[in-house]
Amino acid sequence: MTNEQIGTVLQSMKIYAREHRVPIMEDQGIASLLELLVAQQPAAILEIGAAIGFSAIKMVEALPNCRVDTIERDDERYGKAVEFIRESGLNGQIRIFHDDALEFDLGQLNTHYDAIFIDAAKGQYERFFDKYETVLASGGVVYCDNMKMHGLAEQELADVPKRKRTMIRKIKGFKERMMNHPGYDTVLLSAGDGIMVCKKK
Repeated sequence: MTNEQIGTVLQSMKIYAREHRVPIMEDQGIASLLELLVAQQPAAILEIGAAIGFSAIKMVEALPNCRVDTIERDDERYGKAVEFIRESGLNGQIRIFHDDALEFDLGQLNTHYDAIFIDAAKGQYERFFDKYETVLASGGVVYCDNMKMHGLAEQELADVPKRKRTMIRKIKGFKERMMNHPGYDTVLLSAGDGIMVCKKK
């Protein structure tokens, strides 16, 4: 499959995501993530939250020798991800699991990962981190998207709409924990909707 063919599939995915209100990474955010990954050169990436497979395909496109395992719990999105990954011709490098990441059996993963990308339920980032950092290789990196939550995570909690306060409180708490984590060097990048980069010492 050529890059041009992959590009055609990615354009179809963008249209599908817009029409069906599926959240995929903003252009600036995905460009920044790929820049970081290309600099890191991971051989294996674990993604929590495949959605329709957009970021998984973008990662393999940027890192042709990389393998990506990704997990998606939503039935419809999982089905579309399988379809798009097959269309992209990258199903030999991308393995997708249909499961809730918090209930997923780690025994199905057969390796340690050089990078973990978390882009799923925002209020569960800390739980995802605690579960999956066990399969992160020494010197590996955890990338967390949406740390700004469209600016909400940068506001005082009292100014955040009540229905979103619990989620924002959890994101703020997780960010603070990682910034002070003795086992990780952490930086928060402003690209896209905010990417937190946590490198395991």
